[in-house]
Amino acid sequence: MKHGMRAGMYGGGGRGPMMEKGRGRHGDYDAGHMRSSLLEEFRSNKNNRKFELHDIVGHIVEFSQDQHGSRFIQQKLETATPDEKQLVFKEILPHALSLMIDVFGNYVIQKFFEHGTPEHIQQLGECLEGHVLDLSLQMYGCRVIQKALEVIAVEQKATLVRELEGHVMQCVKDQNGNHVVQKCIERVPAHLIQFIVEAFTGQVFALATHPYGCRVIQRILEYCSERKSTPDIHTPILEELLRCTISLVQDQYGNYVIQHVLEHGKPEHKSEIIMKIQGQVLQMSQHKFASNVVEKCVQYGSVAERRVLVDEILGGPRGESTTLLIMMKDQFANYVIQKVIDTVDDATRDVLITKIRPHVASLKKFTYGKHIIAKLEKYSSQKL
Repeated sequence: MKHGMRAGMYGGGGRGPMMEKGRGRHGDYDAGHMRSSLLEEFRSNKNNRKFELHDIVGHIVEFSQDQHGSRFIQQKLETATPDEKQLVFKEILPHALSLMIDVFGNYVIQKFFEHGTPEHIQQLGECLEGHVLDLSLQMYGCRVIQKALEVIAVEQKATLVRELEGHVMQCVKDQNGNHVVQKCIERVPAHLIQFIVEAFTGQVFALATHPYGCRVIQRILEYCSERKSTPDIHTPILEELLRCTISLVQDQYGNYVIQHVLEHGKPEHKSEIIMKIQGQVLQMSQHKFASNVVEKCVQYGSVAERRVLVDEILGGPRGESTTLLIMMKDQFANYVIQKVIDTVDDATRDVLITKIRPHVASLKKFTYGKHIIAKLEKYSSQKL
């Protein structure tokens, strides 16, 4: 497959100190932990007893740390009365931090952020204070932080995100922490996360070519540009990207960042990228990663810019369309030709058909050539 992230990119990542408090593979709190008779009864359900939240009072934490018990509590919280929620919450609160890093308990905490009372949400937010970095680097804790950032008050968001100051790059390059930084960009007012953007100054190329960093850069371009009242705090990042366009388009992660600018960026930034691709269309189209970017140039460029790119493809020594023929037979460049066929006007498509027709027999010998012929026949009234 030409498109998509490479498999196996999610390995590695950091462990915060809180990770050491985690649980065994099967979710037991410690090696000596034994299930209570109530939890055993619930799990076996031999008596077909219909359990409610008030039936497990005194065992809420234990149930939260069990796969089936956690699911039961989550489901019940969605429709629980304020009194029932309070019954559960008062048992959970003293153990909130350990539940946040628990394989099953973290879901109960997340559910409280979704369905708890305003007081519950505020108190859980306060539990996070002083622990944001450790939780952000932990597999389950990072999910709790992300959920909190979706629902807590702006004042609490400001308090929590400040704990990441000085640790931004550590989080961005961590398999768990990068999701928290993305959520900060999505959910926290821009003036409160200026320190995140500033941490990237001079680091943009390294981040854009990093498996997690490339996602964070895309979120900044996406959300900071959407906030109309905000000064363009992402402009320095964009300028760094545009200075190294040709290197980025050939990188397995960087190409996604440039594609993002072509899809969502301002016309002048798209034009700057397309101008750098001009004169190198064949070379870039034959590249495994850069070919994705050439496709986007064709798709999202202006009519005039598309015309220049197509003319480069149709040109060649003595008008022999050498570039077109090479691209049609190439495992990556053929996708660019397919995109051209899809996006050009009828008159240009007719020119393509005329140029391709004499070579149909040889194209049929290539898997990629067959794709081109099928695409053209879709638009043509006759078989080639």
